[in-house]
Amino acid sequence: QVQLVESGGGLVQAGGSLRLSCAASGRTFSTYDMAWFRQSPGKEREFVSGITCSTGSTYYTDSVKGRFTISRDNAKITVYLQMNSLKPEDAAVYYCAARISRIGFLFSRVAGSFGTWGQGTQVTVSS
Repeated sequence: QVQLVESGGGLVQAGGSLRLSCAASGRTFSTYDMAWFRQSPGKEREFVSGITCSTGSTYYTDSVKGRFTISRDNAKITVYLQMNSLKPEDAAVYYCAARISRIGFLFSRVAGSFGTWGQGTQVTVSS
């Protein structure tokens, strides 16, 4: 079982950048698929981006494609989300999530398929 701690959130002007980090504990990190979700007040938690442990394949929701980049460093047991060209609608609490990888299965973007979550980090984008 891994534990997750996010950092890197903050206040940024529209068009600016932030890099979120998710530090994991546990020696089995390399066997976990990782993802970032976000949640704004009154809205459901939504998938933002994910990365597999086996091939490093990446997935993005359409609204962040070309602006956000997910990456992972298994040696540092950390996953990152580089966010560029931020928009006010990107403002939310961002959560890191992990689940044991399932080889041969399609990458699910459903929040309920992830069993481990961080506490979240706030991202605020001013217009």
